[in-house]
Amino acid sequence: MAAKSSSRAKKNETGNFQDAPHVPKSSYRKPTDYTSHGVTDNDIFLLPGSDYQLIGMLTAIAMAVRLFRIYQPSSVVFDEVHFGGFASKYIKGRFFMDVHPPLAKLLITLAGWLAGFNGDFDFKDIGKDYLEPAVPYVAMRLLPALMGVMTVPTMFLTLRAAGCRTMTAAMGAVLIIFENGLITQSRLILLDSPLIVFTAFTALAWTCFTNQHEQGPSRAFDPSWWFWLAATGFGLGATVSVKWVGLFTIAWVGSLTILQMWVLLGDTLTVTPRLWFKHLFARAFCLIGVPVAFYMALFAIHFVCLVNPGDGDGFMSSEFQATLNTKSMHDVPVDVAFGSRVSIRHHNTQGGYLHSHNHMYPTGSKQQQITLYPHKDENNVWLLENQTQPEGPDGQSISGSKAWDTLSPTMIQDGAVLRLYHITTDRRLHSHDVRPPVTEAEWQNEISAYGYEGFEGDANDLFRVEIIKSMCDGLEAKTRLRTIQTKFKLVHIMTGCSLFSHKVKLPDWAFEQQEVTCAKQGTLPNSIWYIEQNEHPMLGADAEKVNYRNPGFLGKFWELQKVMWTTNAGLVESHAWDSRPPSWPILKRGINFWGKDHRQIYLIGNPVIWWSSTLAVAIYIAFKGVSVLRWQRGYKDYDNVSFKRFDYEIGTSVLGWFFHYFPFFLMARQLFLHHYLPALYFAIMALCQVYDFATNRISGIGLKERPTVGLGGIVAFLALSIVAFTMYAPLAYGNPWTQESCKRVKLFDTWDWDCNTFYTELSQYSISPSSAPIGEKTTAPATPSPADMKVEGKILSSDVAVTSQASAAESILSREEKIEYRDQDGNLLNEEQVKALEGKVSFSTRYETRTRVVDAQGRELADGSAGAEGFAPPHPDADREPETASEGSELAGKNSPATASPEEDLLKEKSVEEARVGMPRPASEGHEATK
Repeated sequence: MAAKSSSRAKKNETGNFQDAPHVPKSSYRKPTDYTSHGVTDNDIFLLPGSDYQLIGMLTAIAMAVRLFRIYQPSSVVFDEVHFGGFASKYIKGRFFMDVHPPLAKLLITLAGWLAGFNGDFDFKDIGKDYLEPAVPYVAMRLLPALMGVMTVPTMFLTLRAAGCRTMTAAMGAVLIIFENGLITQSRLILLDSPLIVFTAFTALAWTCFTNQHEQGPSRAFDPSWWFWLAATGFGLGATVSVKWVGLFTIAWVGSLTILQMWVLLGDTLTVTPRLWFKHLFARAFCLIGVPVAFYMALFAIHFVCLVNPGDGDGFMSSEFQATLNTKSMHDVPVDVAFGSRVSIRHHNTQGGYLHSHNHMYPTGSKQQQITLYPHKDENNVWLLENQTQPEGPDGQSISGSKAWDTLSPTMIQDGAVLRLYHITTDRRLHSHDVRPPVTEAEWQNEISAYGYEGFEGDANDLFRVEIIKSMCDGLEAKTRLRTIQTKFKLVHIMTGCSLFSHKVKLPDWAFEQQEVTCAKQGTLPNSIWYIEQNEHPMLGADAEKVNYRNPGFLGKFWELQKVMWTTNAGLVESHAWDSRPPSWPILKRGINFWGKDHRQIYLIGNPVIWWSSTLAVAIYIAFKGVSVLRWQRGYKDYDNVSFKRFDYEIGTSVLGWFFHYFPFFLMARQLFLHHYLPALYFAIMALCQVYDFATNRISGIGLKERPTVGLGGIVAFLALSIVAFTMYAPLAYGNPWTQESCKRVKLFDTWDWDCNTFYTELSQYSISPSSAPIGEKTTAPATPSPADMKVEGKILSSDVAVTSQASAAESILSREEKIEYRDQDGNLLNEEQVKALEGKVSFSTRYETRTRVVDAQGRELADGSAGAEGFAPPHPDADREPETASEGSELAGKNSPATASPEEDLLKEKSVEEARVGMPRPASEGHEATK
């Protein structure tokens, strides 16, 4: 029997119909050491030259498929809003906060920078045009596309390293080539393609290392053993440096490492305790030390690139912000006295400053607004007054807010009662039994600024200092106010409420700054404040000074990890295109990425590949369940080498699928179909391995003896997969499609792309513009909403004339561009008025498209709906900021009256949400600090 098997193996090597590795006679004898029973040497560096030629051919096909029309669409798609925007910030050096580690974003930035991108394009809206500002978006898309291409040879080599024959490995590679979901993700400026290629590389390296390990003591610690172990560590570091989904890959490798160490522990013949610890330390160094060092090194590069303040520094502590250019401050006096001019920062919600400006609340008391503002500003400065005016040497009371300027400083002790005088508006911090304009809860009182210059104030201006001793730095800081070191509450004397702020943004009438109230029994962290800037005329240059501690790299690194974790866990808002894990393996729903020019990009997988891989996983789970039951009943199935190898090899891939899929069931945050793609990669591996065992390695079912049947099955299955790919390719590429073709392949109502988006005939695309210049109809948020465009100053408008809407294909006859200047009330300004205002006011720019519909005779029609479709609402996810709008927005509306009520604002938000249903939106996971 052994001779017969050896003869067949020899025939296989020359007959070209079966090329599984030859299993030597000795492999069927159960080893006495930790060598795995039935293992063969699958070194990928020793593959025949024909395999490498096949790899080259498959890679060329993958490039053709991935790079086909990569220039389309020529506008921002889905999460390019976020990740393209991050590239702009890297180039400008502006700090941002993202929930994902920096590796893939740095690589995308590098690709754009090498192509000449200067960071001026903001990627703000889906549908925003790339061509006019000459953004090198194709170069930036090429990076994830080429990484998607590299996944193809990686799959081939991984299957070969796992012991599959060449044709099975080729089948796995072809399935990766024509998987629609992987194609869609890899053609755009997104992170999933880098994530998947690094996950695939890790799987390849670990499979090769496992093959070395399973060959027993003779291979331990030789150069190839060390190479693949270190490569696995590098892959783990790279994967987790793209997305924290890489932690699932670490869990997969870690669980298999524990299994290896358990097997080594049971080999008492060849593995001494000293040798066992050598194995342990080698794995710890390569699988823990290398990934950690790689991960931290990427953040070191991240911090070197982002040295300037940006939209994301509001998420970070004051100590962190002080390390950024222009955010650092000079040493300031540590002692705080009556008469000190101070800026007061909130401790809990990203450290905004207590702020007021000359604008009134539209409801409630209608007194001056108090907000939290993240930027340094003269409106953040408060003068600390005693509850009574001081007396001069003659015993007479000194009036005025500057009464303490010539007196010896009196330090402010714990329990002191004081007033906060707002210097720029001559009003005092004030509270009373009036509900706030937004958080209208009984336990919340309004905080306002009240009074006028020379006004002595009233009892509602009085606050008591309560020092939180457990949070103070140093003994002196626990007894009296000290800059930075003392954390304290400000308790309103008359009502007993505490000065309070939380992550609630005020409406437009307060420039979307963060709400400040006076809370009765409010949470302690949100009621804590500290003094950052401090100056007093009587504190000389020799006064004791203080500054923020420099957190150093480790401090900044650890703080950023905590902020990323907290922000990621907080992404629990609903999203128009989110989905839950149970729907992913059955491909129940996709994601609408982009829609424009009667074309659409919709993320949907190849149903043949998707469902087949899910079936393969189900087959193994059923097999494992039955085998465990049979083992418990005393059957000796595991004495069969093929049975044992089937269980371990496919079980390894299914375990990878499990670790990359089931953790999502524990998450309450937003989830999308693309989160399943790493698990899909392992499911495709399992599918190919199941097929390889069934047709090449398991005797008794007849396929091993009939290799042509197995080859025919591969050809038929790949043909079916390619047909399915072509059927759904228009959704991956944004190609022309017809409504009839769309409806024919839309199998389920939950596949919710809109077939009515497309033309009825392909010939209509030949006369339709291929891109969307200003004024062209669009179904994506390519232009700002009218609500966004209500700003004062310069207006760039474009008048576009088109044919009547009744025509089958609209055409643009002409374009006109002009510049208008308007004041805050919308009144048109002439040239003389504009010239008189230059240097006195700031002008904000908005772009407006106006469409005129004309009939065939050139007569203008009164139908104003022609351009309505072009105004899509902005994506609030991309515009969200924890505490305020961008710096300068307050100045832009300095003299605008407060007209909107909270109820009107809520109704406006509701109408915007309703208008956004069905439109492409970025995923919220790309959130940065603001925009």
